[in-house]
Amino acid sequence: MSRIGKQEIQIPKGVEVKKDGLILSVKGPKGTLTKIFRDDITITIKGDLITLNTNRNDKFSKSLWGTYASHIKNMIKGVETPYQKKLILEGVGFKSEVKGKEFIFALGFSHPVIVKIPEGITATAEKNNITITGIDKELVGSFAASVRALKKPEPYKGKGMRYEDEVIRRKQGKKTA
Repeated sequence: MSRIGKQEIQIPKGVEVKKDGLILSVKGPKGTLTKIFRDDITITIKGDLITLNTNRNDKFSKSLWGTYASHIKNMIKGVETPYQKKLILEGVGFKSEVKGKEFIFALGFSHPVIVKIPEGITATAEKNNITITGIDKELVGSFAASVRALKKPEPYKGKGMRYEDEVIRRKQGKKTA
């Protein structure tokens, strides 16, 4: 039994949830999210409560039960208050700026690195602080991870791009005699 899947999901005021076949759409003050859910899980909307139940008693359906409940909770929370990831760019000469719908990074390479900002995400770059905001938790997290992967933090000098709350374990380096 899934502990998360068994719980009823409360729909807050100002948020509207509709199910049309396999598509679940959540509409709120910040925007609309839609997602396709498999028919292994029955999603029932009664008033301001959402309940989920498994159709079959196999391992795959049970594994989807809690996952789908978490997806629905994240969708509801996202249309109320957007998700936000903050990145910090550390290093001499490392720069970031937003021009239109593109990030332009100077990361110590011989060329500037240009990354397109996906639809549904707003991004800002102030000095070396990058903020990625959006209503879709999955999209915000994956875009932040792809931006961080451009220049991962290195353990000797701490240069690179890291999350705001991430702690980089530093190594000692060479010893002088």
